[in-house]
Amino acid sequence: MIERYTLPEIGRVFSDAHKYELWCRVETLVMEAHAEAGTIPADSVEPVRQAPPPTPERVAEIEAVTQHDVIAFLTAWADNTEPREAAKWVHFGMTSSDLLDTALAAQLVEATDILLAKADALVAALRDHALAHRGTLRVGRTHGIHGEPDVWGHRVADFAFGMARSRDRLRRAREAVGVMAISGPVGTYSNIDPEVEAYVAEKLGLRPADVSTQVVLRDGISEWVSCLAIMATVCEAVALEVRHGQRTEVRELWEPFGKGQKGSSAMPHKKNPIMSERICGMARNVRAQIVPVMEGIPLWHERDISHSSTERISLPDAAIATDYLLNLTTKLVTGLVVDSDRMLANLDATHGLIYSSTVVSELIETGLSREDVYAVVQGAAMRTWDTGTPFRQTLREEAGSRGITLDEARLDEVCRPERFTERLAGVFERLEKLA
Repeated sequence: MIERYTLPEIGRVFSDAHKYELWCRVETLVMEAHAEAGTIPADSVEPVRQAPPPTPERVAEIEAVTQHDVIAFLTAWADNTEPREAAKWVHFGMTSSDLLDTALAAQLVEATDILLAKADALVAALRDHALAHRGTLRVGRTHGIHGEPDVWGHRVADFAFGMARSRDRLRRAREAVGVMAISGPVGTYSNIDPEVEAYVAEKLGLRPADVSTQVVLRDGISEWVSCLAIMATVCEAVALEVRHGQRTEVRELWEPFGKGQKGSSAMPHKKNPIMSERICGMARNVRAQIVPVMEGIPLWHERDISHSSTERISLPDAAIATDYLLNLTTKLVTGLVVDSDRMLANLDATHGLIYSSTVVSELIETGLSREDVYAVVQGAAMRTWDTGTPFRQTLREEAGSRGITLDEARLDEVCRPERFTERLAGVFERLEKLA
C-alpha cells in the first residue's frame, strides 16, 4: 500500500525490517527446541539470539545474486553472528515455507489485533451516535424515494451492528489465520521432530496446522481477507449514506469540514464529501484482494510459489487499507454534522405522501376492501405527485368522489411521524448493550 494510506502502527507490522525480526524469532525458537532435545549444541543458541536481524538493504543485496530470499536472509544474519560458526545450526531441518508460513501467521495475527482494536472503536462510535439520535426524526427511503418516517439513529444502529458482526468475524478469522507449520520438505517431518513445531507454536501463540504439505493451505488466509473485505464494505455503507445525505437536494448530513479546508479549486462554495468518497474507493481495493489470495489455495502437489508474489502485495494491502478505512470511518462518524431541522423539513417534502401506507391500513379498518382503498389512496397520491397539492386534500377529494367519508381526527393521529417509530425501543435497548 502506498504511503499516503499507510498508518504508522500497521505499516511497521508489514515492513521488511519487522518481517526479518519475525524470521529471526522463529529461527531462534526452532534452535531452542533443538537444543532442549539435544539435536544441536546448546551453546549455539545464544550467539544466534544475540545477533541483530539483518537490514533489508543487506538482504536485498544478497538476494540480487542468490535469487532466493530465505537464503539471502540466512546469509546476512549469519554475517551478524559471533562466532559465525554458531549460525550453521540456524534453519536446521527446516524448509523455506516452515519459516515463511510461521512468520506470516504471527504477522497476520499482529495486524489483526490492531484492526480489532480499531473496529471496537468504530462500533462504539456508531453505537453512541445512534443512541444520541434515537429521537431524530427523518424520512426513511426505499429505492432513493421517500418511504415512511424514521429516526436517524435507527439507520446508524444498523451500521453499528453490522460493524460489530464484521469485527466478530475477524476475531474468528484470527484463529483461522494463526496457523503455522514446521514440518520440513513436503511436510513429512523427515528432518525435524513434530515436537519442535509444537514448541514454536506455543511460544508464538499460534496453532500447528492439522496437516501441512510444505505449505499451510491458504483457506484460512482467504477467510481472513474475505472478513477484511466485508468489514471494509460496511465502512463503505456508512460512507455512502453520508454521501447521499450531503447532496445539495438532501442536505441532512455533513462531513466535518475543518478550518482552512477547501472543497474545490474552481468553486469556493463547495463542501464535498471527500472522506466518504475516499472510504468508498478504498473499500474497492480491499475487495479486490479476495480472488488473488483465494487462488493461492490450489497449488501444484506439495507446494509451488505462485501464491507468494500475490500475498506479498495482497495481504499487506488488504490489512493496511482496512486499517485506514476503520480509522477514517471513525473520524467521519465522530465528526458528522446532523441537520435535524433539515430532516424535519424533508419529512414534508412530498406534501404528506409518506403517510400513504398508514392511511391504507386506517381505511381498511373502516370495512372497505383493500382494492377499493388502494385505488383511492393511489389516485390521491398520484395527483399529489403531479400537482404538489397536499396529500390530505387530494385524499379528501378522491374519497369524496367515491362517496367515502374520512375521519379527519383519526387521520391526524395516525399521520403523526412519531407514531411510526414507537416500536423501535427494542432496537435501542439492544444497541445500548452492544460492546
